[in-house]
Amino acid sequence: MTQTHATVESDLDPRTDALVGEWIDLVEAAERLDLKFNRIKQLLAERKLLAVRRGGHPMVPAAFIADGQVIKGLPGTLTLLSDAGFDEVETLRWLFTADDTLPGTPVQALAENRGTEVRRRAQALAF
Repeated sequence: MTQTHATVESDLDPRTDALVGEWIDLVEAAERLDLKFNRIKQLLAERKLLAVRRGGHPMVPAAFIADGQVIKGLPGTLTLLSDAGFDEVETLRWLFTADDTLPGTPVQALAENRGTEVRRRAQALAF
C-alpha cells in the first residue's frame, strides 16, 4: 500500500490515541463536511486534513471538523508543522497537548479562532 503524506500506515500508539479522544473514519468525515469521499482523499493528499491508521483503518480526529468545515487554520498549521520536520504522529501530539500559554491545546485554540497564536508557536518550532 502506498503511503500518502497525510496518512500514517502503522497503528497509532496508545498515548497519542488517548490525547486525541474522538475519532471518525473517512466516510464520516466526508459526511460531516458534505463532500464526496474522493474529495476527502484529496484533502489528505494536499495536507489540508490529517488521518492516521487506528485498527488498520485511516481515521481523522473529530476535533478537526466543526460546523461542517475543517477548522479554520488547520491546513496552514499542518503545513508549518510539516515544514518543522514533524511527522503525522508528532503533529497530532503537538496539536492535542495542553499548552498553558494558549491556554488549552492548539487544536482547541484553532477551533476557537485563536489560530494566530497557534501558528506563531508552530513557526517557532522550525527554528
